This record gives sequence, C-alpha cells and structure tokens, in this order.
Amino acid sequence: MADVAIVSCKEYTQDAAREALTEALSAIGGLDCIHEGMKVVIKANLVAGRAPETATTTHPILLGELTKLLTERGASVVIGDSPGGLFNASWLGRIYTAAGLRECEKCGAQLNDNFIVAKGDCGGKVLHDFTYTQYLKEADLIIDFAKLKTHGMMVMSAAVKNMFGSIPGATKPEYHSRFPTIESFADMLIDLYEYFRPTISLIDAVWGMEGNGPTQGTPKYVGALIASKSGHYADMVAAKVMGIEKEKLPLYVQARDRGLCPDGIEKLDVYGNIDEFAVADYELIQNASSDFGLVVPRPLAWLSDKVFRTRPQLESKKCVGCKMCANTCPQKAITMKKGRPHFDYNKCIRCFCCQEFCPKGALFVHRTWIARLINK
Repeated sequence: MADVAIVSCKEYTQDAAREALTEALSAIGGLDCIHEGMKVVIKANLVAGRAPETATTTHPILLGELTKLLTERGASVVIGDSPGGLFNASWLGRIYTAAGLRECEKCGAQLNDNFIVAKGDCGGKVLHDFTYTQYLKEADLIIDFAKLKTHGMMVMSAAVKNMFGSIPGATKPEYHSRFPTIESFADMLIDLYEYFRPTISLIDAVWGMEGNGPTQGTPKYVGALIASKSGHYADMVAAKVMGIEKEKLPLYVQARDRGLCPDGIEKLDVYGNIDEFAVADYELIQNASSDFGLVVPRPLAWLSDKVFRTRPQLESKKCVGCKMCANTCPQKAITMKKGRPHFDYNKCIRCFCCQEFCPKGALFVHRTWIARLINK
C-alpha cells in the first residue's frame, strides 16, 4: 500500500474520473473503510461561486463519481464547505449552483443543508477554542477533496489548507487576526486538519490554478489526481508538481517540524511517477512565504521588512469599488476613498484576504523589485 498516489486523469468526464479515482484509491488501500449505513462527508473546495471551468473549485464530475463509489458501498454522502461569506442556505445555495454541484445530487449526494455551528477545543499547538461547522463532526468519516491552486499567504492551496473551510465563512477573518504571522497561521491550519483527521485526502489536479490564486488566477492543465491517507503527504506531491521548493512552503515546514511528514519526498512510497506530471512553468505567487524561515538580525528587521515584505496592491482599472476588500480585511487596514481601496500598511498583516476575495481580480500580491531580483 502506497503512502500517496498520483495518477493520470486527462479530462473531466465520468469515465476518466471514475478510472482515476478507482486507481488512486486502490493504490492507498481502497475503500474498505466504507461500510453499509455510514455517513460520509466530502469536504470540497467551494471558495467562490464560480463555474467549474475557472478551476476555482473541486470539479463536480470528480465529486459525483466519488459519490457513486461511496453509495455503491451503502454509504450516504454529504458534500459541503463554508466559503467566505454567510454560512446559510441562501448563500451556499447560490454557490452550489454556480459551482455545478447540483449535478452531484443526481449521483446520490446531498448538498449540506445543516448550517449549525458549534464550539470546540482542539488542544492544538496554537489553536484551542474555535467555532466550526457542525455537519463535519456528525460524519462517520470525512474525505477531504481539495483543488490544486496558488495562494497569496500559504503559497499553495491543497489538502491541508482545504480544511480551513471547517470555519464558518463570516468568521474566517477573525482567525487571520488571531494568527497573523505565516508561521502561526500555518500551525493553525495544521491544528484544524489534525482535529478533523480526514480518512482520505484527494486533490483535483486535472486543471489547477496558477497566478493570482486562489480565486482569480488562470486555469493550468496538469492532468492528475492525487490521493493519500495523509493530507501532508498529498501536499508534498502537489508541491513537487507545481515546482515549489519545500522549504518555501509554510505548511510543509511546520508539519515536518511536528513530525507529521518526512523531511523529503524520497522517503514516501509514491504510486505513480511525479515527474510525468511536474509543470516546469507553473506561475506561482512569489510572496512573503518565499522567504519563510529567513533569520534576520534584530537591528536589520525594520530594513528587511521594507525591502522584502510583500503587500496587496491595486490594479485600478479592474476595481469596481464594491468594498469587498474593506469589508473582508480582518485588521480594518483598508478604507475606501473616491471609490477605491487605500491601504494602511502599518495595520496590514499580509493575510491577503482582500486579494483572495476580490471578485474582479483587482488586487494582487506585490513584491519589491529588490525582493524579485534576489529571488531570481
């Protein structure tokens, strides 16, 4: 039994999806854990109400075929997420429709309609008391089905990051305030993943997202499906596909230091050839995380921050003055002046919530020219 599998899935068709899911799941031990009468929750990535072809969300054909495999074993299936915004029937209903998930209902899935939130204490490294979406804890088993994308703060959005959707959408900015550094936010995400402990983690990498991800980037063809019983292992393979150096991936560094994954992908038993799917020109977001782990002497800290630190920046011609960035900012670092956002960078914690949730892609991660030169 392999630690992680990467298999070919060349297109979003029912036959290709079923074949890829069957092969990948078989390689990591199959679905023998699924029994008659079990309630299985598939935690999808539904970060924004956008069509499947934008490569923003987990593709409905993959979700539908997985549903069929599970229901054939006698399980009941619920598909859910809590993207940014209100966690209620009206908001999620629009997102389910836009993301094509109504097709999954035809495959036997129920789209989550339990909008109760609960309080928990996960006893994690940094996360203790928190609020979560109760439907996840009512499951007998959770399958984490992420989408391969770039991310403004964490560099990559994949299996471990996907469990941030367990936090009700409107309260997500609070967690950026509570955990404002790259290290602490990564540890919080790991604490969440370990609290829910999905039995299987899958990554839709048929079409990933590059550039200004995780919501306004460009679709990038990879042609793969990744599966593992560990989201940390799955993410290691995903990072290799995207060409991300592991030391520049905060979730990997923090997970490795906690003994949750090995210090090299060569120590994993991988089913499939990662090199066949590696994308040489995957456009990444070169952000503050690119210098993750860099130790700067205290007297030079102020200068280092000015020289290297990334920040959100506006592409004015795309802005429509909707105020989503100002309303989303957890630090209230954005004010609207003459219909355009203005940033107080002394308050900004570089969480890039504004960039992630801008509906027009008018915000992007800006690096200083010195930082770009050194990175090259």
